[in-house]
Amino acid sequence: MANKSKNRGTAQEQLARPEQAQDHQPGREFQMTPHPEWDVPEQSKGARRLEGKVALISGGDSGIGRAVSVAFAREGASVAIVYLEEDQDAKATRELIAKEGGECQLFAGNVGEASFCDRVVEETIEKYGQLDVLMNNAAEQHPKDSIEDISPEQLEKTFATNVFSMFYLTKAAIPHLRKQENASIVNTTSVTAYRGSPGLLDYSASKGAIVSFTRSLSQSIVSEGIRVNAVAPGPIWTPLIPATYPAEKVGTFGTDTPMGRAGQPWECATAFVFLASQDSSYMTGQVIHVNGGEIING
Repeated sequence: MANKSKNRGTAQEQLARPEQAQDHQPGREFQMTPHPEWDVPEQSKGARRLEGKVALISGGDSGIGRAVSVAFAREGASVAIVYLEEDQDAKATRELIAKEGGECQLFAGNVGEASFCDRVVEETIEKYGQLDVLMNNAAEQHPKDSIEDISPEQLEKTFATNVFSMFYLTKAAIPHLRKQENASIVNTTSVTAYRGSPGLLDYSASKGAIVSFTRSLSQSIVSEGIRVNAVAPGPIWTPLIPATYPAEKVGTFGTDTPMGRAGQPWECATAFVFLASQDSSYMTGQVIHVNGGEIING
């Protein structure tokens, strides 16, 4: 649960990650060295922009999801976190939210199953009585050198987690979101949706689907007062990285960006806060690119 946001290093120091790998997805944040930086810098903290709101966040236990969960709590929101099975990371995130004076409900299960997503939304409403913000963030990726190496099972699993879950959670959430003023949906897509990634063909395709989902849904429900936007991260230092790539690639992850380093989860969290709050009241159907300087014209 360590965090170095109070003493951020130079770009070169941030690149000094030891080679490491994890043999199971989703990855575990507590096993990473160094730990991802989830805490926003002092000058960006808490203007209470989400005071009194309730946010539901899939993949909220670690990485970008953890950073956003804590940032939302600092902005005044109560948070419900959905995760697969990473109990230690999820409980650590709940403790961080409690330190901000916030409430946090945890849901463990498979977001690729519609019945689970329905239950999550139902129990969130039972707990808090409302839902104002939905963050669709859960994802998985499995590198393969060729389309011929992608099994039907992998393809279905990737789309179930990355895309179907957004449909399931959104469908369940909309009847409650439409009851609230200034409700917002924020989806996590990826830079790979715009420039592609030959070794992540199914993942990139799923992230492209999320861009289209965001744009189409925004037009579908704009008249109901619900805004829909997305964030497209580039290489961010999260548990998904050591759980995906071989150790030697993890050691140089993100060094090919114009900024020469991987981003930290907190550097994405501020974009999600902006899109969830009234600061972005005249935005819907848009994507913010947090990718270390890559120009993708999207």
